[in-house]
Amino acid sequence: MKNRTSPSNLGAVVSVRGSVVDIGFDAHLPPIYSLLHAKAGEVAIEVLAQLDAHRVRGIALTPTQGLVRGSAVEDTGGQLKVPVGKGILSRMFDVFGNVIDGHAAPADVQWRTVHRAPPPLARRSTKSEIFETGIKVIDVLVPLERGGKAGLFGGAGVGKTVLLTEMIHNMIEHQKGVSIFCGIGERCREGEELYRDMKAAGVLPNMVMVFGQMNEPPGNRFRVGLAALTMAEYFRDDEHRDVLLLIDNIFRFIQAGMEVSGLLGQMPSRLGYQPTMGTELSGLEERIANTDTGAITSIQAVYVPADDLTDPAAVHTFSHLSTYIVLSRKRASEGLYPAIDLLQSSSKMATPGIVGERHYLLAQQIRRTLAQYQDLKDIIAMLGLEQLAPEDRKVVARARRLERFLTQPFFATEQFSGIKGKLVSIKDSLDGCERILRDEFKDYPESALYMIGAIDEAQEKVKAGKPVDKAKRDSKAGAKNDPKPVAETKPEPEPQAKSEPKPKPEAEHAAANAHES
Repeated sequence: MKNRTSPSNLGAVVSVRGSVVDIGFDAHLPPIYSLLHAKAGEVAIEVLAQLDAHRVRGIALTPTQGLVRGSAVEDTGGQLKVPVGKGILSRMFDVFGNVIDGHAAPADVQWRTVHRAPPPLARRSTKSEIFETGIKVIDVLVPLERGGKAGLFGGAGVGKTVLLTEMIHNMIEHQKGVSIFCGIGERCREGEELYRDMKAAGVLPNMVMVFGQMNEPPGNRFRVGLAALTMAEYFRDDEHRDVLLLIDNIFRFIQAGMEVSGLLGQMPSRLGYQPTMGTELSGLEERIANTDTGAITSIQAVYVPADDLTDPAAVHTFSHLSTYIVLSRKRASEGLYPAIDLLQSSSKMATPGIVGERHYLLAQQIRRTLAQYQDLKDIIAMLGLEQLAPEDRKVVARARRLERFLTQPFFATEQFSGIKGKLVSIKDSLDGCERILRDEFKDYPESALYMIGAIDEAQEKVKAGKPVDKAKRDSKAGAKNDPKPVAETKPEPEPQAKSEPKPKPEAEHAAANAHES
């Protein structure tokens, strides 16, 4: 654990209640957050309270099996520390800084405490900048803030990990930054799969992974976020590099704090959460900041208990986020990847003073068009598209083409789909949306806009004849799967328009077929 200094201050265990251990000291009482070792370093205990002049109460960061009353306890003379430096890149660590990837421990590293103060206000950057991800739907509708915090709300199977992987790839390959993945309460299977995926995608050399697994004690899961943040602060402050910090899941950090609070005997607040939840979450979130030397941009997965956005855990998390990205299972089932709910997601950066007047007005027009299409879906399902007014049919046509244009093939899925990933600049994304809203592509089949990068690729697909052939081949199957006729601006029926099938759930396979046909 590499936190040992001198064995001068020794104590003895007074009581053990699960993960809570009371220790008595005769000579010197250890300060709060001191790290104590018992059983020759096998058990690590962090001091959280001083009961009286001779006793402290701590939470165990490791299992306490075999720890009995009277066991010797050694004060390490310091706090919990983790390694920092260039040597930690491409490695996987636990909360103590031990490597868990099966390789030798890194050399040429420094050890720093995980308990650090947030950067002072004098060092913080007051300039609001856009963090460009290269993902069309995010850059246009929910732009991220450089040095800000984005919340990713979604369940399993909607593409959350793929979206995180793509952001890591874009950050490293195109912005020369460092990515740090922090798994709080992760299953060991998920961590092992993510490690292999990162290695296969070629993004591991500029990435650090830190895990506090689900089977670890609550004290361990409660501190792993601070350990990852300490590593991120090194690259921001010492290396002057931009850092992308991915946290999965921030709710498990709050849940671990709730367990620790209950074990310490504190009176719970509403719905069983710890009374210090706001302070603990702020201690983590406020260290994620944009300074004059670099920025830590954080993307956090947030689990909402019982889909209740008024839950205290979700409410306290909302107050720290600058961007809310909601993943939709319905969009994922339609093959519209990334499966982001375009109407529920929002960003504080989407204001004229930050993104510009043209970007702001265009994003508002896109949202208005999609909202009108959402309102018309019930009428289309009951009466059909032909019963709509001509102007409403134009709105439906624009909205469906916008939805397909905002899909994008990812670098992270190249090995599965065989489709080369696309990185799209904000300028190309805005130009494409603007041209669709001007009805420049009203005569194009919707499949020409599906899973492409810049808008010019749609013209190339039509010239090659592939989207049209694909639509004709799947017209019969599409008529069964999609009750909503495809919208076109012309009143007379067109075979190409009506033959557009509803995208299959496997977006990558659908796009692959389009290329192969």
